[in-house]
Amino acid sequence: MTSTTFSAPTSKPATRRTVDAPTRVMHWLMALSFLGAYVTADGERWRLLHVTLGYTLAGLLAFRLAWGLIGPRHARLSALWRKLQGLPLWLTGLKAGAPNWRLAQNLLLTLSVVALLALIGPLTLSGYGTYNEWAGEWLEEVHEFFGNALLAVVLAHIAMIAGLSLLRRKNQVTPMLTGRVEGAGPDLLKSNHTTVAALLLAAVLGFWAWQWQQAPAAGSGGMDSGANLTEGGRDAPARQGAYDGRRAREHRERHHD
Repeated sequence: MTSTTFSAPTSKPATRRTVDAPTRVMHWLMALSFLGAYVTADGERWRLLHVTLGYTLAGLLAFRLAWGLIGPRHARLSALWRKLQGLPLWLTGLKAGAPNWRLAQNLLLTLSVVALLALIGPLTLSGYGTYNEWAGEWLEEVHEFFGNALLAVVLAHIAMIAGLSLLRRKNQVTPMLTGRVEGAGPDLLKSNHTTVAALLLAAVLGFWAWQWQQAPAAGSGGMDSGANLTEGGRDAPARQGAYDGRRAREHRERHHD
């Protein structure tokens, strides 16, 4: 007669919520918008897409600032400020020869987030001014500068996340995917605010769909002429024509030189 041994089911590790759903949705939409805008920056064929993603980036920044004022405590802008206030403490430890490297890691990560948010404003504003012919070529150069600066900060941010994942032997991307981290303890957030996240996603997708509807059919000019409808005004074709003409002249001058 044989006996059968039943193994106890493996319990899932305890987790706790640390990042709310609106913050996660905003984070990935912002990453997607910047990546798409950067890739399409030099292509006239994709001008409508570039402008649309730029507007999206500006809107997401506005949402982040508003959510940082009325959102949960851990998503507030004051939370970033409290983390930055640890800098004097870290400098004191550094002078004493006993720096807190874990604190330094958190400070660098927070600084990268602050830099990302700070660069989006002038980037989108200079892009809007360039598209609407507010100034000469210098504004376009300013726009390109902020685009490259933001790309550098994004790459540094990604490198820090990867480095921290290796140092702490824990995937630091997980909280931005699931909103939870492993470990016992109470949730830092009482609510996931799923409704707000769904409304944010719906607003962005709705805006993209509206922009797509504003673009003329391929037979009437395709994406090249579609960019001139992003403002929806009658003077948009002339503005886009002037923009395209200026870019064409710059292209000829560079090749002539």
